[in-house]
Amino acid sequence: MKTYRPKPDSYERKTYLFDASGKTLGRLATRIAQVLNGKSKTFYTHDMICGDQVVVINAAKVYISGRKPQDKVYTHYTGYPGGLRSYTFEKLLERKPEEIIMKAVSRMLPKNKLGTEMLRRMRVYAGDKHEQQAQKPEPVNF
Repeated sequence: MKTYRPKPDSYERKTYLFDASGKTLGRLATRIAQVLNGKSKTFYTHDMICGDQVVVINAAKVYISGRKPQDKVYTHYTGYPGGLRSYTFEKLLERKPEEIIMKAVSRMLPKNKLGTEMLRRMRVYAGDKHEQQAQKPEPVNF
């Protein structure tokens, strides 16, 4: 018996629309990572990109519980001496709300070239307007 290997042109990619307003960050990110990874499909293969595309709107209205808005810290290194930058969740939500969802989802994807390619198939917008109307995204309720 042979193992079925899907060809990239044998299946059609869909585009899904996620509304982040009032949703918990972790639960939203796991659902998005699952769609990007393709684990919800019957022909999932770990060494191929068989996932779909994702559009996320209202990233500025994402929710986390407890004291995490004040205590959760995001850090990155600029590459220069003394270049360690850190931001709390609240400050990053004011400056770049898209970055919060991008970081949460990217940390749930594989840490290799496939994960980078999967992350490229995700678009995040702070408001409720998006530029992917031509792809006819299907709204996802969960």
